Amino acid sequence: MTLAPEAVRSMFDRIAPVYDAMNRVMTAGLDLRWRRLAASEVVRPGDRVLDAACGTGDLALAGHRAGALEVTGLDFSPRMLERARRKAPGLRFVEGDMLALPFADGSFDAATVGFGVRNVSDLELALGELHRVLRPGGRLAILEITRPRGLLRPFFTIWFERLVPLLGRLLPGGDAYAYLPASVARFPAAEELAGLLERSGFGGVRVRLLAGSIVALHTGAASGVGSPEAETTQ
Repeated sequence: MTLAPEAVRSMFDRIAPVYDAMNRVMTAGLDLRWRRLAASEVVRPGDRVLDAACGTGDLALAGHRAGALEVTGLDFSPRMLERARRKAPGLRFVEGDMLALPFADGSFDAATVGFGVRNVSDLELALGELHRVLRPGGRLAILEITRPRGLLRPFFTIWFERLVPLLGRLLPGGDAYAYLPASVARFPAAEELAGLLERSGFGGVRVRLLAGSIVALHTGAASGVGSPEAETTQ
């Protein structure tokens, strides 16, 4: 199931009131720890940071707390941005499309995306845009749900494909969580995403699998030269 961009925007507008609560429930609160880890991997004191597909602003806040001088959060859902602005009034939030980032080339020292690249209609274009707005050597971190391996695969099937959509239907607007399993199923596996990052111009790509391989953290640095082979760690 692939949704048109306007349908995805409408879906995220609907789930904005329950988004934070569902994140805490779905991950037993671990999503906040993962966001802090992602920020700590790529944000340096004094950096200009872009948090693309920022949602309600948790990863943008993590970037600020990691020492960023300036954090810009971008999302195409107005309702998500309303909540982000209330949560982090000192940060800059703008409405925009990750497929056409409204920033000049080399505007940022680091960029983060938390559980957002899975929803874009053209993943390679989105990665190319992230590369474009980073300065040479600028760092990227992407957190995303991935298809699990080994012993956790049955748990993933029950939790994400059955219980999470059921829980979502109990909350206002949460029926959109029925879209979650399909979006994960069609998304590239962790190693495939690493390859896409390399082809988009990112070097030193590393993959760190979290929560028993249910979540992947990809990191890399923008460059115009060949990239070393991707490295995967657990």
